[in-house]
Amino acid sequence: MTKRIFRAIFGLAMVMMLAVIGLVMGMMNDYFSAEQHEELRSQAIYVGAGIESMGVGYLQQMKNPSDRITWIDEDGVVLFDSKANPAKMDNHKEREEVVDAFKKGEGFSERYSTTLSEKTVNYAVKLDNGTVIRISTVTTSPITLFFTMTQPLAIILAAAILISVFLSFRTAKNITKPINDIDLEHPELAVVYDELTPLLRRIAVQNKQLHKQMRELKRQKQEFDTITSNMQEGILVLDSQGDVLSYNMGALQLMELEVPKGLVSVFELNRGEGFRRCVESALAGSHREENIQLGGKVCQLFANPVHQEDILAGAILVLFDVTEREERDKLRREFTANVSHELKTPLTSISGFAEIMKNGMVHGEDVPRFAAKIYDEAQRLIQMVQDIIKLSKLDEKQIALEKEVVNLESLVQETVRRLDPIAESKGVTIWVNTEPATLVGVYQVLQEVIYNLCENAIRYNVDNGKVNVSLENKEKHIVITVSDTGMGIAKANQSRVFERFYRVNESRSKETEGTGLGLSIVKHGAMVHNAKINLTSELNKGTKITLSFPK
Repeated sequence: MTKRIFRAIFGLAMVMMLAVIGLVMGMMNDYFSAEQHEELRSQAIYVGAGIESMGVGYLQQMKNPSDRITWIDEDGVVLFDSKANPAKMDNHKEREEVVDAFKKGEGFSERYSTTLSEKTVNYAVKLDNGTVIRISTVTTSPITLFFTMTQPLAIILAAAILISVFLSFRTAKNITKPINDIDLEHPELAVVYDELTPLLRRIAVQNKQLHKQMRELKRQKQEFDTITSNMQEGILVLDSQGDVLSYNMGALQLMELEVPKGLVSVFELNRGEGFRRCVESALAGSHREENIQLGGKVCQLFANPVHQEDILAGAILVLFDVTEREERDKLRREFTANVSHELKTPLTSISGFAEIMKNGMVHGEDVPRFAAKIYDEAQRLIQMVQDIIKLSKLDEKQIALEKEVVNLESLVQETVRRLDPIAESKGVTIWVNTEPATLVGVYQVLQEVIYNLCENAIRYNVDNGKVNVSLENKEKHIVITVSDTGMGIAKANQSRVFERFYRVNESRSKETEGTGLGLSIVKHGAMVHNAKINLTSELNKGTKITLSFPK
């Protein structure tokens, strides 16, 4: 602003100076012209009087006059000239000043030489004898006069410039200092000259409006950030070029990314084919959704274009973690296939034995044996269906999960008593060691968990083996441990024994008549009570399963 003020003042000073110079030169030119005319007139009258009294001799006796003197007769022939040879001069009858002198008695003319930058002033007067005497002098033109005044004008101009610069800076400082000292946050407190008061009022009003708008925008952004930051779903907002304008932490977590530095392209975040197809489709103006793999997770990606007044402004990407849903669907499909397979075996056996008996191919003494086979397969089928129903109810949370205080010591001892007949049939000895302990839980689920653990320990044990059941009431946890001296589980299979229908040894499992669902029920029951399961096992030495319930 100071520079603009300086330039304005300096320009104004130069214009004024040039105007003054032009005016002074004009006045000087007019003054000197009038004086020169009067001087030439007097000189012409004086010379004319000399010629009339002495003739040409008067002119000849003059030595190098400063002004040019020319004597012309009535026909325009030059009789005498102080600067040139009259014989070689043209006829002067048509010269402007000579014509006027013959007609009016006197004449005046000026002729300007652009080459010499000189102006010749001529004055002619008619004598009584009819001839004309002309006096000519060279006068300085305004341009020549200007150049003769260059040095003093340069000094004056330099002084004027210095004064203008000083005054400009001082004036600019006086103008700008109050403006620069204004506190834009509180302009109403500034001490300025009266001309700035309306501006300060306007700034104060605009400040209030801006602060109000900023507070509102900040509030809306905080609300948006609070909502999106607590979302498990990921959100990415893109411009029309595919650059990321906004995102939430859910998107970074799902994509396993760090916070981007600066403006980045969405294609730098993920280069997967499915991700790229969705983004390109959205930026082309079409909706698209796909399931993509992100760091071991399965995510459902929705890509939607964003239009603003029929112009594509960008796109919004929304990511949902559907890993658990996909795993459930996979488990459901596997479960359906396994159920079909497991149900087919006993049904085939029942159908086969029944068909043999129907066709009369069984002797009378063999009927009880065939009937027993049909009964065993039917019981196995019923047990499998019951286990499937239990798992389905646990999956769908259809079992009433009303928790109550459960006496675990009593529950463990009661469960072991129920299993005594099965243990005796295999010659298995059960040792029980319990401590008084109570747990807030679902009685039915806890009963199923303990029953299946103990039943598995008996079923997959060796003849005349042992089962140890212990209940410990520790400071922060209640621990139930069931160990056996059975066949054991290989290291490679230990991570899968809690899967539905999984059997370590298919032929051996059929011998023990298990359904392959017992440990799956244990796993789901532990999840209901936030309990941790620990399994240790060694082939042909036995298995130990520990459940740790938090108090």
